[in-house]
Amino acid sequence: MATNKRVFTLRLSDEVFDKIGVLATNEHRSMTNYIEYVLIQHLEQVEKERGKIETKQLE
Repeated sequence: MATNKRVFTLRLSDEVFDKIGVLATNEHRSMTNYIEYVLIQHLEQVEKERGKIETKQLE
């Protein structure tokens, strides 16, 4: 199934990269999947506290 997702690069120190790798492994996820999961969880938490984040959708 094809997905329409944007891709971007993160500039992380080796220490941060390695720590994320440990957490991802503990959760049985790839690093990419774990980072995506953490960001989505954070967005949900912020929206719960502050309300929906409005974005302008591209047409």
